[in-house]
Amino acid sequence: MKNILLIYTGGTIGMQKDSNNNSLKAVDFNKLTSSLPELQNPELRVHHTSLKKIIDSSNMDKNYWIEITEIIKENYTVMHGFVVLHGSDTMAYTASALSFMLEGLQKAVILTGSQIPIGARRTDAKENLITSIEIAASGKIKEVCVYFEDKLLRGNRTVKVNSEQFEAFNSPNFPTLADVGIHIKYNSNYFFTSNQKELNIQTNFSEDVAVLKLFPGITEKVVSSVLNSANNIVLETFGSGNATNKEWFITSLKTAINKGVFIVNCSQCLSGEVTQGKYETSSDLNKIGVISAKNMTSESAITKLMHLDGICTSLGEKKSLFIKSLRGEISN
Repeated sequence: MKNILLIYTGGTIGMQKDSNNNSLKAVDFNKLTSSLPELQNPELRVHHTSLKKIIDSSNMDKNYWIEITEIIKENYTVMHGFVVLHGSDTMAYTASALSFMLEGLQKAVILTGSQIPIGARRTDAKENLITSIEIAASGKIKEVCVYFEDKLLRGNRTVKVNSEQFEAFNSPNFPTLADVGIHIKYNSNYFFTSNQKELNIQTNFSEDVAVLKLFPGITEKVVSSVLNSANNIVLETFGSGNATNKEWFITSLKTAINKGVFIVNCSQCLSGEVTQGKYETSSDLNKIGVISAKNMTSESAITKLMHLDGICTSLGEKKSLFIKSLRGEISN
């Protein structure tokens, strides 16, 4: 008997239309799991729980991430895998965050959702839910993933790319972990497995992070405002890590770094990686101590900084761990 735990956080997947007023309301998961014949399997038992407060995923924050990890920890020894039902808008952030919080994970944690509520006629929710459960029960996956529309993606490599199509997510810089058709084709060469065999949840998550997205014509006032707002900055640059080399801009960054602000360079491009020094407009960033995020997604860079700022005791430790692939978030 394989035991899988559904953790409902909110989002479109868990909604159905109220016949009285045509509005959306939360699904009764007791009725849902018993009404899906695909889940009626003597070798599979699906359990379910939810957050204390069901939320729209736009309201997601570190406190809900901690609640999810604690649910997983409490049920870790009795469950074979976990499926987190989540709104799609911030799913990539949650998947990235959970990957860093669940150190030593040896079971599947699959995040999924849907573009159409599970109670609607043309919903994509049932397929996403049923396949996520099957993958979680397979025993093949031992990391945090996102499953959506026939693709299993590494969680901390995932970005939402479409708000209208069923294929809402992509993994621009890393292959799919599984492709689903008539059969589930697992790409086992790309699986991540932790060397640590015991689960250790890391809940010291910092919110002292800000994003500075560059654009042509950005002013010194805007740059200074963001640099002074947090001690950890994700600098979203152009192309392969390029930024203006105007004197005021470089001086502003250098001044912040000298004060102990940790600045990482993440490209605005979905595909490719940051290569500081390739062009003149990024060589100054190298010289003053900006750290390359390589081919991390912005979601992964942000949540990794939140994680590291919560556990590191020195700036040097934070730097050494940021450039290291902890959960497969960076290509070696």
